Amino acid sequence: MAKHLPPLTDAVGEVRELTRADAGRAMPFSQLPASVQHTLASRHRGPQKAPTKQQVTVRFSPEVLARFRASGQGWQSRMDAALQDWLKVHDPSELGH
Repeated sequence: MAKHLPPLTDAVGEVRELTRADAGRAMPFSQLPASVQHTLASRHRGPQKAPTKQQVTVRFSPEVLARFRASGQGWQSRMDAALQDWLKVHDPSELGH
């Protein structure tokens, strides 16, 4: 008889730490019902209704990246905020590189 396991999430949606018993009940994606596979495979974020930022490729020095990444999750938004703050009092053309 299978051992009863507590729910994976609590009342506010926080996921509890998973146990070996939880892992033992896991199954490969290919063994899930087709309807579940379709639902999970088709889930993706759609296009932004009103894009507020543009994706670009840019190179930064390792020191700059290390400092921002060390600040934790949201470092890219903080980098954007720092650049916006800098632009309030500087003109990029002043750098002359």
